[in-house]
This record gives sequence, C-alpha cells and structure tokens, in this order.
Amino acid sequence: MPEGTLCNRQPITTEEQLKLVLNDKGGKQYYAEMEELEVDSDKLWGAIQKTLKSRTKTWLDICAHCGLCAESCFLYQVNGRKPEQVPSYKIQSTLGEIIKKKGKVSNEFMRHCMDVAWSWCTCCNRCGQFCPHGIDMGVMFSYLRGLLYSQGFVPWELKIGSGMHRVYRAQMDVTTEDWTETCEWMAEENEEEWPGLEIPIDKEGADIMYTCNAREPKHYPEDIAEAAILFHVAGENWTVPSEGWEQTSLSMFAGDWECCKDNVANVYAALERLKPKRAIGTECGHAHRATVIEGPYWVGREDGQPPVPYMHYVEWLLEALETGKIKIDPEKRIKEPVTLQDSCNYVRNQGLKNVTRKIIEYIVEPGYFREMAPNKEYNYCCGGGGGFNGIGKYRPQRNVALLKKLQQIKATGAKLVIAPCHNCWDAIRDLEEEYKIGIRWSFLKPLIIEMMVVPDHLKPEE
Repeated sequence: MPEGTLCNRQPITTEEQLKLVLNDKGGKQYYAEMEELEVDSDKLWGAIQKTLKSRTKTWLDICAHCGLCAESCFLYQVNGRKPEQVPSYKIQSTLGEIIKKKGKVSNEFMRHCMDVAWSWCTCCNRCGQFCPHGIDMGVMFSYLRGLLYSQGFVPWELKIGSGMHRVYRAQMDVTTEDWTETCEWMAEENEEEWPGLEIPIDKEGADIMYTCNAREPKHYPEDIAEAAILFHVAGENWTVPSEGWEQTSLSMFAGDWECCKDNVANVYAALERLKPKRAIGTECGHAHRATVIEGPYWVGREDGQPPVPYMHYVEWLLEALETGKIKIDPEKRIKEPVTLQDSCNYVRNQGLKNVTRKIIEYIVEPGYFREMAPNKEYNYCCGGGGGFNGIGKYRPQRNVALLKKLQQIKATGAKLVIAPCHNCWDAIRDLEEEYKIGIRWSFLKPLIIEMMVVPDHLKPEE
C-alpha cells in the first residue's frame, strides 16, 4: 500500500482531515496502515541530499564509538544499560544506516527508527556535553524525526499535534474566539479579588507582549489569570495578541519543519503588528526553544534573534523581584524541603540555570532548598520531554523513563518540586500518579502569588 487514508506522507492541513485522524481511537487504524506504508526511497534520498548539512555528516563520520556518551543518557541508565541505548549506537543504527543505504530501507526498519527516535531519545542534548568531539545527538535525532515525518512514520499523537498547528495555529483546537473569550473570562473571574485586573488584547506599543502554551486556555486558564495578576501587581503595561499568542511547537517534536517555521512566523507577525518593547513567554521550555532559540533561524532572521527581545517567564519574574516591582512577605516563604527541576530547553540550551536559583533565594527560607544531583546544565531530562509525555503507544517506556527523575527527587528528600516548564510539570505529575512517592509540584506563578506583598491600593475594599 503506497499510502493509507490516515497514515500517509501528507501533513494534515484541513479540519476534516484532522477530525478523521482524531476519531481513530488510539491510532488503531493509523498504526495498522503504517505497517503497510511504502517507503519512497527516491524521495527520502533526495531529501537527504538537499538537507544533510556538513556538520551532521561530519558528526556521523567522526564518532569514535568510545561510549563516553552512554552514562550521560538517562534512558540508557533506566533501561538496564543495554548497549542498544547508548546514544551513539542509537543514531548510527538509524540515521547512519538510512544514509549509508541511500534511503533504500524497509518499512520495518523505518518503524524501528520511529520507535528509537521518539521513545529512546527525548532530544535533551545532555549527551553532547560529554562527547569529546562535541557531537550533538539531539540535533541529529531532530533531523531523523524530520525524515521520518516526511515519510509518514510519526506517532499518531504528533501527526495530530502538528495538524492542530496547521489548522488552528495552536497545538490544540483553540480558535481565536476561544482564546480571546478565555482571556475576558479570566479577567472577569478574578476582578473581585483583584480590582482593576485586565488582560488587554491587541494593545499596540505596550511594554510587554505575553505569549503562552495552548494548554493554558484549553485546560489551565488559571495560568493565564496568574500571569495577569503578577503583571497587574508589578504595574506592567502589557498585552496579549489575538493572533500569534501560541508559542509552543508540537511540530518541532513531530519533525514537521515547514510547520515549525509557520508557527514562529505567526508569533513574530504579532510582534511586528503590535510593536511591544519586548515579549515574555510562559513557563514552558520547548515553547521558549522553538520561538526564541531555534525560531529566528527557521524564519531566516540573519541576526538569529526575534524581532524584539524575548524572555522566558523566569527572567521577567527575577527582574520583577530584583527591582521591587514584586515583593515577597518573608513570613510566607517556603519552609519545607523543596527542589527545582531544570528544564533542558532553557537551562541546557540557553543557560538560564542561575535565574531560577536567584528566584529561589527570594521565595524559599534558607536551609530548605535541596539541589538535585546532578543539576543545572547537567540535570537529567524530566523523562517526558521531546513529545514523550503525550504518545500513548510509548507510555510504558515513558513510565520507565520517569525513574531517573524519581531517584533524583527522592534523594533530595523534597516534598515540593518547582517545575517552571509545562512538560516537566506534566512528567512530575505523572511520576507521582504512577509511583506515589508523596510529592507536590508547582509552577512559579501560583507560589509567588501566595507569598507576595499586595499594595493596599490593589486590594479589594472590605
């Protein structure tokens, strides 16, 4: 079968197609069709010839098979240290073989590559720090994912997620109307407790344009309200765009590079339209990576920068604390063992390791903060990054992947895990639900709101 009805080489571009794939419960028909999907070897090899950069080719050629990357990989560690889980072997036996064979590979091999690309690697890039040649497996696995996506060998949920971005310009079916109504609803819902609270939409020339993760308006609207409350107390002149508010990229997880570019272009168009002084993104690691770190290159910006300075939420929060725009009541500081999850995407990939720790100094009573070991840029992936959290087919493997983070958290003795990243938050929530080790987890926003000093003029009348 050249291509299936649901599983094929075409991206989802219409609502009709999207609903058709969504209605396939758990991807049963999708994966059955995948077993019969023909590999278009000529197209695959043609794509490789056009896109294989000298850097990636050099990395494949110079790998010394020394195995120094093995222990760096948390998936290698939690899966019995099997040789097949060594990062260098994982990429050489998949991407390396596709290139050696000039794209002439079987359906069975491509399905194996899919399993490896999405359940044996989260593209956390930790192994690259230990390679004597500086080989970045995360970059190469991202490239492999792109090749697999182009041939139709992509997990069901990520085919859908990328389709959501193409149809709704968001990773979930949140329309412009849904988004703006949610903002209005959250402002109204909280105005009694926070007099004068607004969530301004499409305000031109504001100091800040705020962007978020589509999961917030879809499932966690209180997160939008919390951001609004903190901006309100800090006295910020801010806005959200009616279009271009979604900064996440399931298409990056899926390897749909054309869609990645479109996602970023949509956010940047909002920046050009509203002309804020800067942008602030929500507590989400991969959203920051997609929009701020990788995004400028995807859309061809020669300076490698977004149109305006673009900060992760933790950067703004530290600034607000250091300038006194937000003050913490010392009596309300955290006085129980607490640890911090370092997100791969803004700590390892942008170096914001000290920002969160400076915030910790404001909100945690001295003596109660417990570092994970290792930590900062050497911390391990939460176990659910790179799309791993959301793929039902690989849930058993994902649950095993959570064991490394479980070990790290238990070793700290912490009862609360601060996780300023949506994927990390989800993974640690699932870790507790699966293994029940007796922890709580939280973003920074609700913690700050609970302990900040509210000026009298912002309090509701008695």
